Amino acid sequence: MNECALTNHAGRPTKGDMTRMITIALLSAIGLAGGCVSVNAPDKPIVINLNIKITQEVVYRLDGKAKALIESNAGIF
Repeated sequence: MNECALTNHAGRPTKGDMTRMITIALLSAIGLAGGCVSVNAPDKPIVINLNIKITQEVVYRLDGKAKALIESNAGIF
């Protein structure tokens, strides 16, 4: 019951296990030997033009009593 997962009953790695380990080693080597990524700042500054026009129109209507109340107490507002 003291068997290693990558060995057969004789204590040696099986052919499938060796193939799997070689494949993993090759893929790791290819991954490490791949190209590198270079990130450089641009020579010119980044300019963002925000041309925003915000307009708001407020329309309100008052009934006769409210309008008369506002006119009689103009100092409140």
